Amino acid sequence: MTEDFKALLADSAVAQLLACLNGAGEETRIVGGAVRNLLLGMPIVDVDLATTALPEQVIARARHAALKIVPVGLEHGTVSLVVDGRLFEVTTLRRDIETDGRRAKVQFGRDFAADAARRDFTINALSLDIAGKVHDTQGGLEDLEARRVRFIGNPEQRIREDYLRILRFFRFHASYGRGAPDPAGLAACLRQRFGLLGLSRERLRAEMLRLMMSAHVAPTLAVMSEIGIIGLITGGIAYPQRLAALLALSPPGDALMRLAASFVSVPEDAARLYDRLRLSKHESERLARAAAVRVRLKSARDRASRNQLRTLLFEFGQTSALEGLALHDAERGAGSQTEARHFLQATVRPELPVSGADVISQSLLRGPAVGRVLKRFQAAWIRAGFPEDPAAVARILQQAITAAK
Repeated sequence: MTEDFKALLADSAVAQLLACLNGAGEETRIVGGAVRNLLLGMPIVDVDLATTALPEQVIARARHAALKIVPVGLEHGTVSLVVDGRLFEVTTLRRDIETDGRRAKVQFGRDFAADAARRDFTINALSLDIAGKVHDTQGGLEDLEARRVRFIGNPEQRIREDYLRILRFFRFHASYGRGAPDPAGLAACLRQRFGLLGLSRERLRAEMLRLMMSAHVAPTLAVMSEIGIIGLITGGIAYPQRLAALLALSPPGDALMRLAASFVSVPEDAARLYDRLRLSKHESERLARAAAVRVRLKSARDRASRNQLRTLLFEFGQTSALEGLALHDAERGAGSQTEARHFLQATVRPELPVSGADVISQSLLRGPAVGRVLKRFQAAWIRAGFPEDPAAVARILQQAITAAK
């Protein structure tokens, strides 16, 4: 047993759970991602457990141990328990009785090997018992060593059980694989790709955002685009080279910004993703603003002038201006706008120095005429370089009033 496994089993919350759930003819093991990541020397996100005990037995034992029970997942045989403020999912061993590509009807069992056989990939079918022994019935250890993501059993059958596994195949390859994707898995994804059309947009959104944060997302995105997966999901094309350039220039830790680099060139792309991936209104607007800044920068013949940069700050705000600049830089393939980035970061967003009340007091105009004056003033004030001098502001305002009369 490795030191990492010893540390995991000695973790107070994990040890308390295993002590609570094991014994009296029942066995509980740590399964899936925690075992996989420990073997790869990667951080553990969640510790999930599988048990021979039925859900009602898990609940009874948890109550006896005074553990907090969260009523989530019971219909799937999962009992969520809180220990030391941490959430753990405990799932009774099971086997699929019926699947329709989105969900499965299951029957509880007591066979860890049968439970492992119903999982998606070999590297996710590993389990760790209380003694520190790793159980591998699907060749997951060999695949981990080779950094290969491989479906368990027949790849097309696995996919037909849940078509989201197509996206999971690519996400896990981008996170844990090396080189080209497993040929059999890739061919199955290609043949079964139209099954993605039957999935909810919420599930597609969640999986795509996870994919965006994977270590090797750019080359994986290129493969997905080549075999037609991306078009089915987003209704558009992908820009894996731009994403790779963005990550090389200034790695964003934000999945939405990676999504922008991958799929958004103009504001209309953001509107399409809003519909296709069920983005929130705020997320879609953020992508649209970044795209609008990118378009403005692209239209400049050379580097944007400081007045152009101030205009972007004024119209879009600092965050959107910087994100649009990042997209523009990535597209050009170099950090050509480093000076512009520093300027945007250091400059305060200009504020319009006059209001409707100022127009009324200076002109006695009312109604729509006030809006027309403000619009004229804003355009002239921007052209003049955002002057702050009161005399200059007054002069521009008077010119706008005169032109509106």
